[in-house]
Amino acid sequence: MLTVIDARTSYWHQTIQTAPLAVFRVLFGLLMFVSMIRFWVYGWIEKLYLEPTFHFSYYGFDWVKPLGSFTYVIFIICGISALMVALGYKYRIAIVLFFLSFTYIELMDKTTYLNHYYFVSLISFLLIFIPANAFASIDAYNKPDLSYDRIPKWNVDALKLMLGIVYFYAGLAKLNSDWLIHAMPLKMWLPGGYDLPILGHWLQQTWVHYTLSWTGALYDLAVPFLLLYASTRWFGYIMVVVFHLLTSMLFPIGMFPYLMIACTLIFFSPNMHTSILNWLAKYIPWVNSDTKSGRVLTHEFKSFWQRVKVSLFIVFFALQLTIPFRYLIYPGELFWTEEGFRFSWRVMLMEKAGAANFKIVDGKTGQRFYVDNTDFLTPFQEKQMSFQPDFILQYAHMLGKHFESQGHENVEVYVDSFVALNGRQSRPYVDPKVNLLEEKESFEPKQWILPFEDEIKGL
Repeated sequence: MLTVIDARTSYWHQTIQTAPLAVFRVLFGLLMFVSMIRFWVYGWIEKLYLEPTFHFSYYGFDWVKPLGSFTYVIFIICGISALMVALGYKYRIAIVLFFLSFTYIELMDKTTYLNHYYFVSLISFLLIFIPANAFASIDAYNKPDLSYDRIPKWNVDALKLMLGIVYFYAGLAKLNSDWLIHAMPLKMWLPGGYDLPILGHWLQQTWVHYTLSWTGALYDLAVPFLLLYASTRWFGYIMVVVFHLLTSMLFPIGMFPYLMIACTLIFFSPNMHTSILNWLAKYIPWVNSDTKSGRVLTHEFKSFWQRVKVSLFIVFFALQLTIPFRYLIYPGELFWTEEGFRFSWRVMLMEKAGAANFKIVDGKTGQRFYVDNTDFLTPFQEKQMSFQPDFILQYAHMLGKHFESQGHENVEVYVDSFVALNGRQSRPYVDPKVNLLEEKESFEPKQWILPFEDEIKGL
């Protein structure tokens, strides 16, 4: 028992040079700053958050809504705080503001859900508790007391572990029959790149679809371990660069490929990061990696707040390791019901298309009429709503409230819906006999989703 305790405490006392964390902070902050500018320039703030009259909120976060014209202020705060993080200026305030503003943006409408938004929120949350401004930052330049040459090793390892979870769980999610046996949905998506130079012809070939499906699964499963060891690190990183540049050419996934290329640099040795900082120091005076304070930030295992921090990290990663498996508590096919699908690193695994016709019925007289979804939803919202059950339920409740406010009595809401999954023929999705106003959103299985007979085997 003593040996186990000693091993545990010795790990928490190990230190590492601060350079990798400084480079991570700079690249992460800059990419997030560019991302906010990009969102603004492309007009997505107005299109996604201001134009819609109704927003699909996450369960338990109904209070998170766009704030009209003040929504732009949230993006301004997010962008400025991201730049401050990159500069290491007022870092603690900046990273907290970035985490809160970015996560608020993410929660305003789940129509815009993307795995990499979730990833950014998690990384920024971790950075709140990590001294990423201890080196090559304006804070350390102005206040030498904040400067440290070495920091606890687990601060860097936490970021590596988060990246490893993203990749490995994305690989586990690909171990299903649609991906491996039928090369779906790549078989549907890749031919659309027919006009790409050189690649266009090959993307029409079935064997290429299967090769990329299997290679993608093996890549995700292997790359965290390749990056972990010095002997395979460069090979793993070349794979990271090639994989993400290829996906950026084939799919409209924004900044995510570049974010992962930048973040995975943290697996490299401190000497390499010091070289990067030396190059930056030629142009930015306060990024001076040659200035050694000789100070070491150690972890005092007996300190109450340090124990709290470590405990928080342990709970955080316990959740990250288990949340992706919550789908196991739900019956039915995951890709069909999507119960436990989000926040589990299931990246680009399915192609779904649907059609949902909502019927408003007077429960006493039987009088009925159908809803024109374009009266309430944007085309993008309608598309997302048509094949996601929690969207369908939330929209049905909104329709019920709307028509009750218009003077309709005994309102009941039914839906005739059909969904096609990964190239299969469209089939009924929601039980048309269920009054959706009687169903409430919860973590309970949605019994009103019709069963999927063609079960997909595997994860």
